[in-house]
Formats: sequence, C-alpha cells, structure tokens
Amino acid sequence: MLKKSACALLSLLLIWNISPVSSGLDLSAAGAVIYCVETGGILYEKNAYSQMSMASTTKIMTSLIALEENTPFRRITITAEMVNVEGSSSGLEEGDIVTLKDLVYCMLLESGNEAANAAAYAISGSLESFAELMNERAAEIGMTGTSFETPSGLDGENHYTTAYDMALLTAAALENEDFCEICASVSYKLTFINSDKTVTLYNHNKLLQSYDDCIGVKTGYTKKSGRCLVSAAKRDGVTVIAVTLNDGNDWEDHVKMLDYGFSLCKFEKIKTDFSAYSVSVVNSDVSFVGVEGVEAAVALASGEDKSEIQVKIYLEKFLYAPVNKGDAVGYAEYIVNGRTAARITLTASDCCEITK
Repeated sequence: MLKKSACALLSLLLIWNISPVSSGLDLSAAGAVIYCVETGGILYEKNAYSQMSMASTTKIMTSLIALEENTPFRRITITAEMVNVEGSSSGLEEGDIVTLKDLVYCMLLESGNEAANAAAYAISGSLESFAELMNERAAEIGMTGTSFETPSGLDGENHYTTAYDMALLTAAALENEDFCEICASVSYKLTFINSDKTVTLYNHNKLLQSYDDCIGVKTGYTKKSGRCLVSAAKRDGVTVIAVTLNDGNDWEDHVKMLDYGFSLCKFEKIKTDFSAYSVSVVNSDVSFVGVEGVEAAVALASGEDKSEIQVKIYLEKFLYAPVNKGDAVGYAEYIVNGRTAARITLTASDCCEITK
C-alpha cells in the first residue's frame, strides 16, 4: 500500500497574455467548445450548453460502449434487422460475420449506421435497451444536457446533446487505447470471418491528414443537425478537443479552434529532485533503495494565476528483495488549484539482491 511520505512546493511564474473572452474566433457553428483534457478547462465556448442534435458524432458513445465490453474479438453475425437502416453505410450485409472491434472501425471511419445498429443489437438486444445504456454511461461521464435515442445518430425527438457534453464524452473515449487507435486510423482493411470478402474503410476526418498532431475523432451530418464535427489533437503533452454543432465551415473552424486551444493550454516541464526519498527493503543486506522520477509535464490553463504547484509523493511502505533498478516504487502527483495536473511513476534508483 502506498503512503503519503512528503509534500513539496515548487514556485512557478505563470504568464498568460491571451484570454478566452478576447479570442477573436469567428466561427460558423451554432454551438462550439474548445476543451483541454489535461486541465479539464474550457478554453472557448459558443452556446456550449445549448441542446442540439449531433448526427453521427453519436457514434463516439456507441463505439466507447462497444469497446468497454472488453470482448473485441466477439463474433457478430449481421442480420437483416441490423442493416435495415437509412443513411451512411460501411458495406456490411446480412450474413456477414465480423468482430465487435471491426464494427467500431466501421462506425468511426465510414460512419456506418448499420454497424452502429449491429453493435446495439449485439450488446443490448434492441435499440431501445441500448439507448438506455447510452444514457446511463452519459450520466456517469457527467453529460447533463444529453439524451440518446439512436446508436447511429439518426434524428430522434429525444436525441440531442451540447457541445460541452460532447467534449466530456470525447475526453472519456480518448482514455480507451482501442478507441484512440481506431479513430486515428486513416484507413482500415475489413476482413470477414465467414468469407474471403474484404472492404477498405476510409476515415471521413480530413484533419487526420491535414492538421499536425490530429488524433481523431468523428464527423456527422443530417439535414436537421447540419454538419457536426469533433476533433482532437495532442501536442507536447497537451490534448485539445474541439466540438462544433451545425457548422457549415467546420474544417476551417476546427483548424482555428485547435490552434487557439494550443495557444492557451500549455505545460511546464518540471524536474523534481527525489534523492531525499527512499523505500525500505526486506530480505536484503541493503536496508533502503533510492527513488528517482522522470521530468513531469504539468498542464496549465489560461487564467491560472497561482504561482505554486504542489507535489505530493506517495511511496510503498516497503519492498521485498530482489528490487531491480527501474522497478516502480510509488508515484508523484502535481497539483494545481486542487486538480491533478500531472502524475509520474517513481522508480528504484538502485538494485537490491536477496541476501537473507
């Protein structure tokens, strides 16, 4: 069990010259938000809490739920009920057998409505039951202005969200390694379990090939919702999410939004001296092992004017030999304004052999 062994205060001078209030962004979107994952802060908003339809960006939630099933290679047989849906398709046909993870590729790249339905039926048995699951997950994430009715994003009376909620959803989805891998894929060769048929899927997200450091995420369109887009980019340890709802100029807007987000959400590299700390070792002639840690990248948001970052260090009470150099012995948290802005693993600086 880890124990809190010490706290240290590091003074940093934070200088910010730009405020979200004077952003100068001229967006076409009816609703928009720029969100920094590491700080949890809103860097820009335009009607961010207004409820609007979100088209196929809905599939971020459908994909996340499918991946959280933790059965990526589960075989799904496509039925007539699954493919009986209007709108965009990824080429699935009745009788095809694919994996659950492949359905996520179909959803996030080609925005296949039949793939979303297939995932919903396979997981919950019906579209209605899956919508309940979507809303339960939304509540867990904190999406207080959202209601899901369809897994694909087709319009529904009770199908709506907010730009802010979509940012929260995307931040949660990006914590899933499989989701990150899939939504960042420019293309994918879909193979079928029961035949030699193949389909090449192409990602509709143009930013993956036109904006440096873009890592996803999802496009969307219906006549009612207009063009919707959720994008994310990661640079120098900072992840910025941009969301626009009903935006006729979304590609250009997202370039401006991501650039603006990175201009505000920065990080400081901090090298902490852990040489004063050690952990007891059992079953060795060496009583203690030293502690070391890598440089931390501490995310800081615009407007954070406190000059102190608190470093909280947690170490194991003791270790059993043998201990190898580089073995994890605890972690350090870097706290800014009550939130964890960075966390690094602390490791053993030496080796300890068994001698007792």
